[in-house]
Amino acid sequence: MEKNLRQQKTAIIKIALFGPESTGKTTLAKQLAAYYETEWVPEFARDYLQEKWEENQHICVVDDMMPIAYGQVALENQKLSSAKKYLFCDTNLMVTKVFSEMYYGLCDPLLNEAALEHDYDLFFLTDIDVPWEKDDIRDTPDGRETVFSVFKQTLINAKKPFITLSGNKENRLAKATAIINTLTIAKEKGFSSADFVEIYEHGIPFEKIVKQLEIFKNGIAKSNLISPATINNGILSLTESDFEQKAAFFDLQKESLKLKKFVPASGAASRMFKFLTAFLNDFDIQTETINAYINRKKDSNLSIFIVAMDKFPFFEALDKKLREVYPDFETLDRDYKNYYFIKLLLSPDSFDFANKPKAVLPFHQYKTHIAIPIEEHLNECVHYATANQISNLHFTVSEAHQSLFEKAVEVVKEKVEKDSGTLINIGYSYQNKSTDSITVDAKNKIVRDKEESLIFRPGGHGALIENLNELDADIIFIKNIDNVIQNHIDKITLYKKALAGILIEIQKKIFGYMNAIERQEIQEDHIDEIVRFLTKKLNIQMTKDFNKFTFENKIIKIKGLLNRPIRVCGMVKNEGEPGGGPFWVMNEKGKISLQIVETSQVDLTNQKQLGILSAATHFNPVDLVCGIKNYKNTKFDLNEFVDSKAGFIVEKSVDGKTVKSYELPGLWNGAMANWLTIFVAVPLITFNPVKTVNDLLKPAHQPQ
Repeated sequence: MEKNLRQQKTAIIKIALFGPESTGKTTLAKQLAAYYETEWVPEFARDYLQEKWEENQHICVVDDMMPIAYGQVALENQKLSSAKKYLFCDTNLMVTKVFSEMYYGLCDPLLNEAALEHDYDLFFLTDIDVPWEKDDIRDTPDGRETVFSVFKQTLINAKKPFITLSGNKENRLAKATAIINTLTIAKEKGFSSADFVEIYEHGIPFEKIVKQLEIFKNGIAKSNLISPATINNGILSLTESDFEQKAAFFDLQKESLKLKKFVPASGAASRMFKFLTAFLNDFDIQTETINAYINRKKDSNLSIFIVAMDKFPFFEALDKKLREVYPDFETLDRDYKNYYFIKLLLSPDSFDFANKPKAVLPFHQYKTHIAIPIEEHLNECVHYATANQISNLHFTVSEAHQSLFEKAVEVVKEKVEKDSGTLINIGYSYQNKSTDSITVDAKNKIVRDKEESLIFRPGGHGALIENLNELDADIIFIKNIDNVIQNHIDKITLYKKALAGILIEIQKKIFGYMNAIERQEIQEDHIDEIVRFLTKKLNIQMTKDFNKFTFENKIIKIKGLLNRPIRVCGMVKNEGEPGGGPFWVMNEKGKISLQIVETSQVDLTNQKQLGILSAATHFNPVDLVCGIKNYKNTKFDLNEFVDSKAGFIVEKSVDGKTVKSYELPGLWNGAMANWLTIFVAVPLITFNPVKTVNDLLKPAHQPQ
């Protein structure tokens, strides 16, 4: 036998099976070789040790390690010469290294070096969830968990690309072939095995990464605005009496419905305190006054914050803490007092407000206590999302913040339930990591961190369509975590219920038409009535050739238009808030529909588009009420109604360099682009977002 541990170089994709004894390596290697019609490399040690046992009942000793290693390498190199595209290795030197260290407490330096150097495109770590099978050369089944941990840690320490395979042999084969097929594509596109495993472990389907890279390269087409949606031209205007009537109708219907409130709440409050963070980073109290800084930076936000400091609901707690930290606080210069106040507010060792979720920050000062947004949302929920004394509330949170939410809910839930006589069920979900984006630089080259790992960024608000898709409810109220009010809960309740009443009215009409179509009760003379409903009530523009369709094709077209999830959106007048609004938009197929469009989706270099954008009268929806079930009471798959072309390329500056990531179509933008949409004008009182800390100074957030 040639004593050579060199691994032959090749373009063949080599997969190593790696794991403790009796974990299905040989079975899988044979299966994969048969599936891909190629070679597999048996375990040299098996025949070597079996022969040794049969000759004189001798077992494996430390001196056998190197002969086994030489034999295994020779066998692998031999099989490589006849392999086609893939080679599957039942074992490898890394296995020999592990057994040598486990059983003999040492590993020959030559074996150790070769084991670490040998290159495989992927290791499959075989799990111990299969029965242990006895034979002449296997050890005992005891301690399999410990042995498995040693094997896994070895791969981690050696920084080898691996994926764990579990399940029965059929499941393992299916999983392994799917992984190998995708790995092959990744290799062809220039990704390393380490990259592939990172993407796989992150849960992102590789085809999504490919699409993201294409988007970075080709860009995203801007929206084609036709005109702004305005009152009586896409936006429904109701009188106060109308709102009361719709709300009353909802109250009559709600006991037979499952209601739920959905609150996107995963973001930290960093943007809320952005100007204060910038101040702390750029201000030196030893060399400059705060007033000089304000003038130098033209920072009116900081000026407002300092002047109205005592109006914030957190002022007293901070002031008390400052006097504990600085016993001579009262004698300090005013600049020092203000500086220390801001520093304590944001310090990670103290209040750390910029790193906490908005949901748990003090927003409203009441006579008896200070309320956080979680309490306000619970209070709203029992007012309009309650049926049969049960209210359901769902928060999307970041995994790191869930315990904070649960503690906060525990403090306020019992009081709200007692005051309202309502049982509140709370649910949580995380933004799925599979919706994250890879990061590239200005030249669309993949960006890596200092450890050479890929950098992933969250897929944005639109990723929450998947969270919404998991909910089971007849009516879902959607409202952002920071859009709460200290006063006028009765008004908020009225408009929210009215939007739900409008949805139920529309839904009943749609369900009636759909059931009639299914029972084949629709006649030719009913078509005009349905078309009027589609155009007048649902703002759907029919194709010009619709009247030329056969009766059967008209029915097919109508079914497709009606059988969709519904959203009723409360729209407020645009008073200069940053963001988008409601527009009539034409897609690439010439279809015109009502959409919510962000400013970033508009070509601002096109004067005509800029003019339409500037003519908008209303802002993004402040409230949404959604119907996500069809006429058969079956949930829609909301992913089928997303406009996948309506995403965003987001640019950020990191260490002075531009990096780009992809954000999915916004939750109420492209993610709901193909829903049935009704815009309803609602009063400004319903829109009270807290985008910066200074928004807490507005009347809606101040005690009356």
